[in-house]
Amino acid sequence: MSDIERLQQVIDESRRIVFFGGAGVSTESGIPDFRSVDGLYNQKYSVPPETVLSHTYFVRHTEEFFRFYRDKMIFRDAKPNITHYKLAQLEQAGKLTAVVTQNIDGLHTAAGSKKVFELHGSVLRNYCTKCGKFHGVDFIMQSKGVPKCECGGTVKPDVVLYEESLDMNVMGGAVAEIEKADTLIIAGTSLTVYPAAGLIQYFNGKNLVIINRDATPADGKAGLVIHARVGETLSNIEI
Repeated sequence: MSDIERLQQVIDESRRIVFFGGAGVSTESGIPDFRSVDGLYNQKYSVPPETVLSHTYFVRHTEEFFRFYRDKMIFRDAKPNITHYKLAQLEQAGKLTAVVTQNIDGLHTAAGSKKVFELHGSVLRNYCTKCGKFHGVDFIMQSKGVPKCECGGTVKPDVVLYEESLDMNVMGGAVAEIEKADTLIIAGTSLTVYPAAGLIQYFNGKNLVIINRDATPADGKAGLVIHARVGETLSNIEI
């Protein structure tokens, strides 16, 4: 039996699937994997991206933060790919109970998924640090310098920056779904970014599946490991 046939069998027999995805899910939509060899984190900048995307830098160098953020973090032309659509179909079919994602692009929701836990937030949401009013991504892109709310407050992306904690409600919801799942599919993530990577410890179900181009620290724990692109793998699955 091939890996695809085994994956099909697992999905067919599962009743509560949770999908946990990383950057590799969105690369096929044209959004770069920042940690790959030619990714953002390996490019040469006067200030490292990890520093620019930190809470401290946002507070102290807000205008420089937004110059980088608009240029490197927002991909308005990106569209959902086969992975996003397959997951939405699995949810509609009653197989998939939740998507947990490290991505901030909003593509799972755009594809039709209803229950999505965005661990690191979303570039599509932005809020005023003074009055709390929410603003869309166009507001950020069309503003100059530091985006300001009508009240005068600075508008901040609803994205978890370095030095910031994950939203406990989002984390709690993701953990609850993983604990109840009979199948956990981990895809497109190196499982090296914590605390997100630690979510695997809450899975007690029957089938742990990992789909990733490269090996991950959890490969030895999985019943099925497929070293391939996520989209080309799920495109072979019938729902």
